[in-house]
Amino acid sequence: MSERPSTDGKLLGGTPTEPVPFGKYALSGLIARGGMAEVYRARPKDTPTAKLLAIKVMRPQLAREARFVDMFHREGQLALLLRNRCIVETMEIGKIEGRHYIAMEYIGGRDLTQVLRRCQETNQRIPVPHAVYIAARIAEGLHFAHTLVDNDGRPLNIVNRDVSPSNVRLSYDGDVKLLDFGIAQALMKFTSEIGVLKGKFSYMSPEQIRGMPLDARTDVFSAGIILHEMLTTEKLFRGDTEFALMEKVRKAEVPPPSNFNRRVTPELDAIVQRALARDVADRFQSAAALAAELDALIAGYRFDPKELRQLMRQLFRKEYAKEIEDTAPIEPRVGTDPSRPGLVPGVASPTQPTSPSSRQIPPSDSPPPPRQRLTGPKAAVAPPPTQPPPVATAPPPPLPIAPPPEPAPEEDKPKGFWGSLFKKKR
Repeated sequence: MSERPSTDGKLLGGTPTEPVPFGKYALSGLIARGGMAEVYRARPKDTPTAKLLAIKVMRPQLAREARFVDMFHREGQLALLLRNRCIVETMEIGKIEGRHYIAMEYIGGRDLTQVLRRCQETNQRIPVPHAVYIAARIAEGLHFAHTLVDNDGRPLNIVNRDVSPSNVRLSYDGDVKLLDFGIAQALMKFTSEIGVLKGKFSYMSPEQIRGMPLDARTDVFSAGIILHEMLTTEKLFRGDTEFALMEKVRKAEVPPPSNFNRRVTPELDAIVQRALARDVADRFQSAAALAAELDALIAGYRFDPKELRQLMRQLFRKEYAKEIEDTAPIEPRVGTDPSRPGLVPGVASPTQPTSPSSRQIPPSDSPPPPRQRLTGPKAAVAPPPTQPPPVATAPPPPLPIAPPPEPAPEEDKPKGFWGSLFKKKR
């Protein structure tokens, strides 16, 4: 493990084979970068085989302003309350070496933006049952947040306000998780100025664009946009300018998904159109109502969630293989085991041979190998008087150490907002 966690104020992210310390954690690579923070893959430093974590570290230039630090900590405090299978779990918030961080569960996979981009690149669509299932799990996670109460049973009135494909994580195991309640609003403790627009215009509701007070139904509208785009592989609201885009969202003129995808049934069309109603009174009045309609539709498809796992591993074959390689627990090497600091490479210990093969094979309950199978150079043993002396042989050369895997190409890193994702014509 590298000894220095940072240089010139910049945090070193480490690599899967050369993690770097960050307080009680060992960072093993940068996995995402946003405007406010960077996210690193990590494990507890003293337990290298423990469950992987994602460490979200606030950018140091933002930490100089108290309002950004306050926003970051409010995000972490809110996330600690959200314990649901459809929301990424947050373990703790804290500060290490002057850097503010949030520790979360690690979800190996891709965000929905990347999934839709890959579908476009390969001329595919997310199958209808898969899209319905993903949207149902998004709605389930949103309903949990919307109905969260404090210790006294009073509702916190949380509204996410930033439901978009880049904040939906699909794991290689088929899980659907909501990310980043960073601009969520709880009217009791987490407030923002009315009229200040945050989030992404393409996924806002008409009332959010207008700067009106918001409730859970704005998130229902955003979830409907995501469902529409999964079914059509087309951007729902587009504009050449920001003003033109905002006008389209205000009008909320939504064509039925079946215009683009013949596999969409009239029942599914009706669900999408209701979720995207311009008037909040015409929408589903809760995310739970939307989830219930979608789950009832899924039953007719006889969908198995394992099918989402198969789709993810098929769409991202190379990325999944690299994920397995990068996240495999690393056995401590000689000279780097924190529990045995006295060992250095090339020096034998009383209980462990120094040959390369013996360092790579984990201990087991099998009997030891026969004594004549040497694992390294040994001192010559005097033969019986009647035998000719043995011929000295050179010890076997040490096995080469494989170089660490190259970092993932830049294009594989999460990009965040779609941007020009669907500007190409199919």
